[in-house]
Amino acid sequence: MDLLTPITIVLLVGLVVLWKMFIVVPMREAVIKERLGKFTGVLSPGFHFLLPIFDKIAYRHEMREQVMDVPVQTCITRDNIQVDVDGIVYLKVMDAEKASYGIQDYRRAAVNLAQTTMRSEIGKIELERTFSERDAINENIVREIDIASDPWGIKVLRYEIKNITPPPRVIETLEKQMEAERTKRAEITMATADKENLINLSEGERQEAINVSEGEMEKRVNEANGRAREISLLAEATAFGVTRVAESIQKPGGLQAVKMQIVEQFIEEFGKILQSANVSVVPAQLANIKGFFDGIGRVTSGIPETDGALEKQS
Repeated sequence: MDLLTPITIVLLVGLVVLWKMFIVVPMREAVIKERLGKFTGVLSPGFHFLLPIFDKIAYRHEMREQVMDVPVQTCITRDNIQVDVDGIVYLKVMDAEKASYGIQDYRRAAVNLAQTTMRSEIGKIELERTFSERDAINENIVREIDIASDPWGIKVLRYEIKNITPPPRVIETLEKQMEAERTKRAEITMATADKENLINLSEGERQEAINVSEGEMEKRVNEANGRAREISLLAEATAFGVTRVAESIQKPGGLQAVKMQIVEQFIEEFGKILQSANVSVVPAQLANIKGFFDGIGRVTSGIPETDGALEKQS
């Protein structure tokens, strides 16, 4: 029993020493190895052998992108208004050796540098612009931090402002200002709409009057053209009828036909007069009627003679 105790102790010490001789580095880490306190290299992911007592693991670094909150701090804008600003910084270790020996704690240094740069950038612009120019502020902070953190072996990938909180009285003033601005824009919009409505109505009335006048003009032109066409057709028809009548008179029996037509028309008209007249007609007037017919006969009989005389004169 006494012999087992020393052997057990030796075995335990041997296991501990053997355990310290080997190390497995995971894929997401970079391990700094020192030999007798001096940097000897960066262990890549995989299995590695260490010399007991001489070698040791000095630092372990996360090689993935890291996210760190930037605490709330009070900044003063260009127009002397205090605002509380916080944010998030994203960084990644690019050189494990510089991250180990270039600075004591790169995480705390990156956060403090982000705060300092953020105060500087907020102080360059007015309060109203801080809300609309967040992207520009973020880019400027990333650029400044990236330049300052290059000796630390890290790279700042991006920075995002989470909240910009002015004092309550400033918020109340901004709300009133925005409400007044919205009311102003609404009134301008309504006035513009009324103006455009009146313009459209006047344009519509003007166009309607023009269309009506043009329609009336075209109507009158069409009516005038119709009347002119009607008169022209009537004149042509009358001339054609007169020509045919004159041609018919020159034919044999034409004069007798004309006389007969005149007599028939006279009798017809005379009958109408007798029916509608209030004056009584005495039969003694028949002699005058006979004389009238004889006169018409003489007139009609003299027509061809006149035409013949004209032809002789010509």
